[in-house]
Amino acid sequence: MPLQDVLSIALLVSVCAAMMIGYPVAFTLAGVSVLFAFIGAALGAFDLIFLNAIPSRIYGVMGNENLVAVPLFVFMGVMLERSRIAEELLTTMGQCFGSLRGGLAISVTLVGTLLAASTGIVGATVVTMGLLSLPTMMRAGYDPKLACGTICASGTLGQIIPPSIALVILGDSLSGLYAEAQLAKGNYMVEPFSVIDLFAGAIVPGFILSGSYILYLIFKAIKDPDSSPAYYVEGVSGRDLAVRVVKALLPPILLVVAVLGSILGGLATPTESASFGGVGATLLALLRGFLTREVLTEVVRATARISSMVFTILIGASIFSLTFRGLGGDHLVQSFLTGLPGGFFTAMLVVMIVMFVMGFVLDFIEIVFIIVPIVAPALFMADISPIWLGVMMALNLQTSFLTPPFGWALFYIRGVTPREIATTDIYRGVLPFIVLQIAVLALIWVFPAITTWLPGILLR
Repeated sequence: MPLQDVLSIALLVSVCAAMMIGYPVAFTLAGVSVLFAFIGAALGAFDLIFLNAIPSRIYGVMGNENLVAVPLFVFMGVMLERSRIAEELLTTMGQCFGSLRGGLAISVTLVGTLLAASTGIVGATVVTMGLLSLPTMMRAGYDPKLACGTICASGTLGQIIPPSIALVILGDSLSGLYAEAQLAKGNYMVEPFSVIDLFAGAIVPGFILSGSYILYLIFKAIKDPDSSPAYYVEGVSGRDLAVRVVKALLPPILLVVAVLGSILGGLATPTESASFGGVGATLLALLRGFLTREVLTEVVRATARISSMVFTILIGASIFSLTFRGLGGDHLVQSFLTGLPGGFFTAMLVVMIVMFVMGFVLDFIEIVFIIVPIVAPALFMADISPIWLGVMMALNLQTSFLTPPFGWALFYIRGVTPREIATTDIYRGVLPFIVLQIAVLALIWVFPAITTWLPGILLR
């Protein structure tokens, strides 16, 4: 095996090993990559002139207008979380559906869907819904497995339903890789692809997934009524309930429609819509009486912390990608994937399995910055839609975050559940939802038009 190939594999293994040990991801990526660059240069397998591109790459990250949407959407999500919109939504929807068997679980799923479209922050959604809805579901006599599974699955919808931060980052990464792949194939009339296309492509799959959850909960309530009993709320008239529903649902729905509608309608870029969403979330918190100096300070600090983490990882990943390519790793991966028996099907399957496993130990952002730039160019050599590929990757990682024993959502829910609920109950509770995830993933694999139909109508 050529020395460059050996160093490429050693670089990838070393980065993964260092991150699993617990070193900070961003500094691991940059530090290990620079170390291997000098080792490669000493052995005559790497040209240090590649490192001259680091300043321009950092400048490119900081000047990327699409990525400006990240801190703005984070601000919007954190502000909506602090404005206690989730609490009011869960209470109101619980009163609407509580008299039905499985009504509370359906309410949690509907609220999770709305919060996914409002915040797009998976961890915050799972923790918030766990703290607010799990005690109520336990008091109503719900099976702990069903309650925990519903909360975990609904909380991860923020991964796939736009405006998701994950989709912003994934769409921006894929757009550049897709253009490079088309030029490498000699196609100089590159079909445009952007974050907006990925947003439009993810809407239908997201709601199919949410709908499948609800259908399962209805089936479960019919087949096993004791697992999801009705929850009656006394002392609420029909008129009062109607007023509460309008008050709880109308503002966040209008905000989501305004943000997504302006993006998909071509009235504003994702960054402009995100800024509008941040202002709208702030006004909503002000109208609800929750916008205090302390709350605003918490929101700004949380936004700065999350955004700095994202961009620091992105800079580290840029250095890693530069070194990996300088060692010829991109050609090694491409030749490996294209040389697999079975062609594109096998290559895609291997990539999905690798990303699924990596989702156990790495966050979505880290996978997008590390794994996607390595494998996407090889997959784009086939005639596939970048929208379909982006949605498949997002759904695959969402499934990974739900899967025992290392799913991120399971760790989040474990942190807010009482001790009497065993970890095995949480694991067993998410299994039916994992089956639904895989079914939807298979459906989209077989019928890619599910992802490309809406963008074809709205954006072409």
